[in-house]
Amino acid sequence: MAKNTSVVEEVRALAEPIAEELGCWVWDVEYVKEGARRVLRITIDSEEGVGIDDCEKLHRAIDPILDEADPIEEQYYLEVSSPGIERDLKTEEHIVACEGWDVEVRLYAPLKGSKTYRGVLLPLGEQGEVRIETPTGVMEFQRNAVAKLMTYFEF
Repeated sequence: MAKNTSVVEEVRALAEPIAEELGCWVWDVEYVKEGARRVLRITIDSEEGVGIDDCEKLHRAIDPILDEADPIEEQYYLEVSSPGIERDLKTEEHIVACEGWDVEVRLYAPLKGSKTYRGVLLPLGEQGEVRIETPTGVMEFQRNAVAKLMTYFEF
């Protein structure tokens, strides 16, 4: 696991200046095994949102740099994508960027009889708690109790 973390950190360091040159930023980097294949996924975003052209530009720009730096020993597939309208909020920066958005909080253990809550994301609490405004009031969740935090959109 630590190896994957260092790969992610190295790829992020390589990708961030390129993304910035292209007018966007790196939202997330993942290096995961999906079935029999390894996938390096770089997710980018911008104030205006990103489209397939933005993803293609970053892919073309980062591919030769990754080949030269060679941070991954085994064969892998490179994917560059946007975070989409429904996105995982993994970091404090993600949470701050999405304040005011509709979110779903999934807990490891039930709280008040439920493991899932939806509401509008509020600024983090003083101790870093995830806070949402629900129809019944403000709810707070300790970060270590949250299994998944993601934005959602009613279609």
